[in-house]
Amino acid sequence: QVQLVESGGGLVQPGGSLGLSCAASGFTFSSYAMSWYRQAPGKERELVAFITNDGGSTSFADSVKGRFTISRDNAKNTVYLQMNSLKPEDTAVYYCRSRVNSRIYWGQGTQVTVSS
Repeated sequence: QVQLVESGGGLVQPGGSLGLSCAASGFTFSSYAMSWYRQAPGKERELVAFITNDGGSTSFADSVKGRFTISRDNAKNTVYLQMNSLKPEDTAVYYCRSRVNSRIYWGQGTQVTVSS
C-alpha cells in the first residue's frame, strides 16, 4: 500500500531555514510527480510546491517563490522541501502528496512553527 512519511518539522526563528523529507513506499516512486502542501490553523490546505517524476520541472506558490526549493531522490524514494528565509506566516502543518493511479495519498503531516 502507498505510504508517505514526512519528517523534519520543528520550531525555527524568523529568517531561519528548515528542511523537510517525505519517504515514499508502495508505488513506483520515479513514475509519479510529487507535491508539498500546507495547512495553517483555520485555513484551507494549499499547494506549496510541485515536482515532476524526473525532477526536471518544479513549480511553487507565489508566497514561497525564491525561498523554498523542492527536490527528489528517486533512488531513495524521497522528496524534499528546503525552506529558507522562513516567516511566521509559513507556520503550518506540511504534507506531502502523491497521485497514484488517479487516487490521492497524503502523509500524516509535520508541524513547522516559525516564531521568535
